[in-house]
Amino acid sequence: MNKTTAKAEYGYDAWLRYRSIEPGERREEFNRFSGIVVEGTDEPLAHTAARELSRGLSGMLGREVSVLEHAGDAPCFVLGRLGRSPIIDGMFPEGEASLGLGREGYALRHEPGSGRIAIGADSDAGLLYGAFDVLRRIGTGQSLKGLNIVERPVNGLRMLNQWDNMDGSIERGYAGSSIFYEKNRFTQNLERLRDYARLLASTGINAIAINNVNVHRIETELITEALLPEVAKVAEIFRMYGIKLFLSINYAAPLEIGGLSTADPLEPEVAAWWRERAAEIYRTIPDFGGFLVKADSENRPGPFTYGRDHADGANMLAEALEPYGGLVIWRCFVYNCKQDWRDRKTDRARAAYDHFVPLDGRFKENVILQVKNGPIDFQVREPVSPLLGAMPLTNQMIEFQVTQEYTGQQHHVCYLVPQWKEVLDFDSHLKGEGSTVKRIVDGTLHASRYSGFAAVSNIGCDANWTGHLLAQANLYGYGRLAWNPELSAEGIADEWIRLVFGSDERVIQVIRGILMDSWSIYEKYTAPLGIGFMVNPNHHYGPNVDGYEYSMWGTYHFADCRGIGVDRTIATGTGYTSQYAEPNQSRYETLETCPDELLLFFHHVPYTHVLQSGKTVIQHIYDTHFEGVEQAGKLAELWAGLSGLIEEPLHRQVAERLAEQAEHAKEWRDQINTYFYRKSGIPDQQGRRMY
Repeated sequence: MNKTTAKAEYGYDAWLRYRSIEPGERREEFNRFSGIVVEGTDEPLAHTAARELSRGLSGMLGREVSVLEHAGDAPCFVLGRLGRSPIIDGMFPEGEASLGLGREGYALRHEPGSGRIAIGADSDAGLLYGAFDVLRRIGTGQSLKGLNIVERPVNGLRMLNQWDNMDGSIERGYAGSSIFYEKNRFTQNLERLRDYARLLASTGINAIAINNVNVHRIETELITEALLPEVAKVAEIFRMYGIKLFLSINYAAPLEIGGLSTADPLEPEVAAWWRERAAEIYRTIPDFGGFLVKADSENRPGPFTYGRDHADGANMLAEALEPYGGLVIWRCFVYNCKQDWRDRKTDRARAAYDHFVPLDGRFKENVILQVKNGPIDFQVREPVSPLLGAMPLTNQMIEFQVTQEYTGQQHHVCYLVPQWKEVLDFDSHLKGEGSTVKRIVDGTLHASRYSGFAAVSNIGCDANWTGHLLAQANLYGYGRLAWNPELSAEGIADEWIRLVFGSDERVIQVIRGILMDSWSIYEKYTAPLGIGFMVNPNHHYGPNVDGYEYSMWGTYHFADCRGIGVDRTIATGTGYTSQYAEPNQSRYETLETCPDELLLFFHHVPYTHVLQSGKTVIQHIYDTHFEGVEQAGKLAELWAGLSGLIEEPLHRQVAERLAEQAEHAKEWRDQINTYFYRKSGIPDQQGRRMY
């Protein structure tokens, strides 16, 4: 088995596998093309686009489809900048102004007379995205005849946050060690970094932060002359695919490595130190994206130490980056992580809103607040964060978690795109009906200058990138959704399956069903009704109902012999519901209207409380956990039925993970059900076994 075949059969090529097109009409359609021509630009990114198109077409057609010097009489692909190429301008006579392509958009058009396919854009990045679009269309079985479309990204910033450490570990990494670092040095395997850049660019990602937001001592020095040349090498690789590089920084860097006695943002010497760092960074990496900052959160240093606030801290950094067009992305994951578990008034869910809303209008224009999709921490179910959109004078972007920290850690399948779609479609009502989260994060609701998506990456050095092969669908889906939130979860799944596994309709139907059902199944056998957590402390894998119940982290369920849940109402609880606009506030405030799936997040209720479904809380817990285990087992059976239809190495690795999931689901069921049976003393109506 050669190297290329081995990579394909273990999932390394992911959705850029470029499977051979079967002989027939479709193959003949594409065999007519003589090659690829680049017109009206000589920029490296345009040539990256041409090379990618050549690579993909050559793989699918089994012959070399070369980049040509000139377009001849035979049909060809033409990539060109509008207004700079006679061929492109002839195929798009209306011009960029009418097409409205913007900074990263592109247009695709088939010219019946010449047989040419044109990829036109106003930027070289647009040509790259257009080339990948063509390959995706061909790879998913579409024809290019009559093609005439215009595409532009909905969100300006489409970012991944790597939580990689220079010792090679990854915080919340479930797919092996870092592809960026090993033994406190940068990797020498630049080919793998290039392949990662290819994967990301093909889905539309345009920004990446390459180190953990919890910045340790050695990573603090990434902004120094000692390590910046290595950072620049990585930036060059991602630049070739239209991806800007960001660094997570240590707020206390002036104190820890700068020789200063303070990191107070209002001290002139501190501001001067950061200006010097910014100048050095931009001398080395002229298109550097900026800083990602976790400050005053979970024991990380920040401006609170000096009696300053988040605006003081962010603005000082923003001023240092401003002359170069750099951004400060300031995470809003700030709460009291040393809470007394006896304290029923402090509510972690309230914290981000309470910290940041009073600062609206005080942040500089090149600061973006990065807000987690929910108020707690990437749970399998929690409400949408009320901070999203609550600061109309401040740039915001949403943060998701592609890595499955609380959703099975890539040992369990859990396709997250349906969850993200629910968040994005949520109507905040902040400016009346239609004030959806997707309109907040694309910047249109409040006319924000900067906005978009960020997410924690789920990749590592495993042969298939994500540990669980099916977890690739989350990475692919995140990029596609960031580009266009209107895409359906099912449609995105269908694309990924066809690109990875091919066109067998039985394979597509089974895998699509597994993916689309997986989030619901995982939710059923884990934490019920929006309560969250109930996991083992520290590593967060597996059930432990009271694992965090008496801890300082503020993630409580308050279960006793009578009931369970957190009272977050205005009337009798923490008042968290007040952070939502009407009618959401009233909907969550009252038991009669609160959705079942979030009941225990907002209310403390007796086990005998009857849900809108007609079941009691305790019976719902029992039933869903038994159902979840049964359905997890069926996933393994469904996958087994695809044996012989999928390459054996690909089939085997997924089968092993699904078998593990089926067994681990039983552990969740038995611990959760037994805990609540013992706590409540209420038996299961169906008399199933408890322990």
